[in-house]
Amino acid sequence: MSATCDPGSMLKKLLPAAAVCATLLLALAKVPFQAQSASTVSYTVAGDGETVEIHNVAWQYTGTQVPGRPTDERLLLRTTTHAKDFVGDIPEPGAITLEAWPLGADPNEKPLYSVKLEADSARTLDNCLWVIDRGYVDVPMWSIHRLGDGRHLFDTHVELVRFTISRADGTPRYAGLDVPADDTPDARLRDPHVVAVLVYAAEDRVLREALITDVKPAEARQMRSFADETQEVTFIESPARRLKIAFSHNYPDAPATMEAGISVTGYETPKCKSVSEAEFRGYVACHRN
Repeated sequence: MSATCDPGSMLKKLLPAAAVCATLLLALAKVPFQAQSASTVSYTVAGDGETVEIHNVAWQYTGTQVPGRPTDERLLLRTTTHAKDFVGDIPEPGAITLEAWPLGADPNEKPLYSVKLEADSARTLDNCLWVIDRGYVDVPMWSIHRLGDGRHLFDTHVELVRFTISRADGTPRYAGLDVPADDTPDARLRDPHVVAVLVYAAEDRVLREALITDVKPAEARQMRSFADETQEVTFIESPARRLKIAFSHNYPDAPATMEAGISVTGYETPKCKSVSEAEFRGYVACHRN
């Protein structure tokens, strides 16, 4: 009686066993824990001045399929905020720290990442992004970071706009408007004709940027001003799916709104048109009528 060895048959038997072992190892890697983080508030008086100092800690966990992480992994998130305000004064932005661990890892260990910013609050969006309110009173600003690794994607001076590629395809897309300061360190944005940069992004990367300019430097400077102008970005569903960018004078001046539009024609392929219907070449030339 003889016996033969079939390598293929043995491999078929070993693969399920290897899968079981991997599952057991993953389960063993998840260590039960209990963590406590103190939230505190203090109120002090010195002379005529009152001070309120608040330290808050919040925990949450994500769903699976966080971009950039293993498909079946969830993340444990800790948001720590600290603010110190002088009662009656204009509030200054506080400090925020965002940290993440694989769910099941001991949060006393080093996190996957730690993001520290001057900011007031942060929230997650679509299981893929951090939306961080920087808390500036005179200049509205949000920083957008990836949830999977904390990496900064872009800043926006209007609230982040969320839409989908199409009604049939629910894949999310995001838009923001970065309005550069007059003293911006980016030499490309110090041209006096520059108004803003429209950002078009996916859940894990910036797909396109469109530079918005004005032929008149005085008008461009006016549109960049947060004190004198209101900037808006909105998504229009019909009759043609597009992003509308609007600049309006603040009260008491008449609005004199200027609009430019970008038609979103397909996956990662926005087609930009200005009010003069110029084809997209990486910029949108605009003017105020």
